[in-house]
Formats: sequence, structure tokens, C-alpha cells
Amino acid sequence: MKTLKDTDIAGKTLLIRVDYNVPLDKGKVIDDTRIRLSLPTIEYALEQGCKIILCSHAGKPKTVDSMLSLLPIARHLENLINKPVEFLPSLDDAEIKNAILGLDAGQILFLENLRFYPAETSSDETERRNFAKKLVADVDVFVNDAFGVSHRSNASVVEALEEAKVACMGFLMKSEIMYLGRMLKNAVEHPYVLISGGVKVSSKLGILESMLGVIDDCIIGGAMANTFLKAQGYDIGDSLVENDLIDIAANIIATGKAKGTNVHLPIDCVVATSFDSQEPPIVYDVADLPSKGMILDIGPKTQELFADVITRAKTIVWNGPMGLFERSEYVSGSLAVCNAVAANQDALSIVGGGDTDAVVDIGHAIDKMSFISTGGGAFLAFLEGKNLPAFDAFRKRDIL
Repeated sequence: MKTLKDTDIAGKTLLIRVDYNVPLDKGKVIDDTRIRLSLPTIEYALEQGCKIILCSHAGKPKTVDSMLSLLPIARHLENLINKPVEFLPSLDDAEIKNAILGLDAGQILFLENLRFYPAETSSDETERRNFAKKLVADVDVFVNDAFGVSHRSNASVVEALEEAKVACMGFLMKSEIMYLGRMLKNAVEHPYVLISGGVKVSSKLGILESMLGVIDDCIIGGAMANTFLKAQGYDIGDSLVENDLIDIAANIIATGKAKGTNVHLPIDCVVATSFDSQEPPIVYDVADLPSKGMILDIGPKTQELFADVITRAKTIVWNGPMGLFERSEYVSGSLAVCNAVAANQDALSIVGGGDTDAVVDIGHAIDKMSFISTGGGAFLAFLEGKNLPAFDAFRKRDIL
């Protein structure tokens, strides 16, 4: 894998594609994990006397949206590196050219949200390529360090790398490939445990089906567990459920059993009358769930059951929270899983997905995980064994 250290970048102008699609609240970054994990690439480039241009996206805007401006993220980066970061609010051809040519060694220029420009995500390859050419026209080296968008055929992910004079990957990208690659090769110790949570079974279907028979245990929580509980014949009341996937959920349980993978579902749940209910939630065993009410977290018995499975693991992959963790009433289950993973220091623990990263941040357990992946969809696609557009571009340039 060809990184910055394998490339002559001393004194050069670098365009670094980062993934700073981080949560904001009233103009403040509330989880900067992705930003901090990108710092080794930026710091190394600064040590080499480079002129640095950073580009990223945030959200899925259809046009310019001040709520999704990257300016607050640029200011947050300034505080992290204790160095000024110039912000360019427009990618007008002349403005971007003048801003890049005006940089001095060791200076950083941060571009506005790439997705404010339709060509970034256009389905028309010519439009994407023309946009990419504009991005790399006045730079010496393009660096892709944005694993989180590796599964996207975006101009700044694929065509920019293909059009650049010189290209390589950043240190974060290399780390992602190295750690997750071990999962694909099954070069891991057993017991091997997959923890899958979040809202939809449909978004996790690929990884669940591809890993049955590879993993020893599969823990399923979050709203996606509701579909599995209903497939087992439980009345889940008003809880979120994917009715069209009930048969598939039942098949996953049966296939897991046939292939030697134990599927663990909640045995008790925290239930409220609605998402925004102000009444105290109540814990019910799954056999006694009320016909009215919503499951919003796993209960204490389930927390203990899941923790016991996690404690015995030698390899752990975790994607997805156990409940509506954004509210304090329903964060307990996710934190219980987080604490169990963090406590098992004998295991290789890999965490992926924005919500999961947020739980780990809330639990102050980032340093206790073996690896925090910055990918959500890319994380899942990689572990499913799918071909990622960014990796195809790397291979065309003999980078991977």
C-alpha cells in the first residue's frame, strides 16, 4: 500500500480527501473522532513542509446549505492542531486556483462542502471527472484518506485520484484496510463475535448473511432486533419493525444454527409509549411485552447476557447501538455493550459506524478499543466483501 511515506511529498502541494462528516450541534462539533484520527496524515505532511488543501463533505445537501457548511469543522481543526486554517467558501475556478497558488509551506486551506456542487455526486462520469480535474489542477499530489466514502463513486474519491499527477493513500486509509482486511481473511482468533445494532435489518443484511458460519456468536440489538423478535413470534407492540424481512430474519437465525453461529437476541427490553414520551420507561421480559408501546433499549438481563458473550470473545466487530442512545433514558444498553467490549482487553475489538463511534465517545472508551473505523456504509460494504470504487481507483494507480 503506497502512502505518503512512500511518496516524494517534501515541499509539495497536497490535496487531501478527508472524511469530516461529523455531527454538529449549533455550529459546534460534538464528536471529533474522525477528525482526530486523520491528524497523523496532516501532521506528517506539515513536517514535510507541504502546502495542504483539505476537502470533505458533510450530509447530503442538494444545494448550498449554510447548516452543512464545513466552516465550524475548519475552526475545530484549528484548535486541535493549534495552527491557523484558511477557509475557502467557494470553489469558483479562479478563487480556488488563486487560493492554492497563494499558499506558503506549512499552510492549510480548507475547502467548502464538496456536496454543495452537484458534480461531486453526479451519475454522469464526465461531470464528475471535470469537477475532479478542477480540484487537482494545481496540486502536486492527491491523498485519499477518506475511508468512510470508499464505497461512493464520487468525484473526489475516484476521478480525483485518477486525474492527479501523483496519488497515494493516507495513514488512516491504510490502517482501515489493514485491520478490516484481517476480518475478511478470517485471520482472527476465536471466539469471534459480531455485535449488530441500529435501526434497520436491511442495512445489515449483507454482513449478517456473509458472516454466518465465520463468526461464533452474533449479538443483535437496537430496533433491528424487533424484526427478529417478531420472527420468533413475540408481540412487539408499536415498535419499529421491517415486516417484509420477517421471513429473512427467521432464516438468518436458522442458518446461523445450522452453520454453528449462535444468534443472541434481547430477552428483556425497555419500553415507552412513544419516542418522545415523558413518562418513565418500563422494563419487560420479551414474553410479556405490552401490545401498546415501543421497544427503545435492551433491558438489564439482556445487558448481562450480551456482556457474558463479549467477555469470552477473542475477536469483536461492533456496528450499531442497542437502542435510542441519543436520549439518556435509553443509553444504558449501548453503554453496557461498550463497557463490556472495553473491558475485554484480551480481544481484538473493531468498532465501526458513526452512531457506534458516538456511543464509544460517550463511554470515554475510545482508547480501550483496538481500532475505531471511520466507515459506516464503507465499513459494512468492506466486511461483506464488496468491491469499493475507491479501491478500484487505487489499483489503477498501483497504490493498492
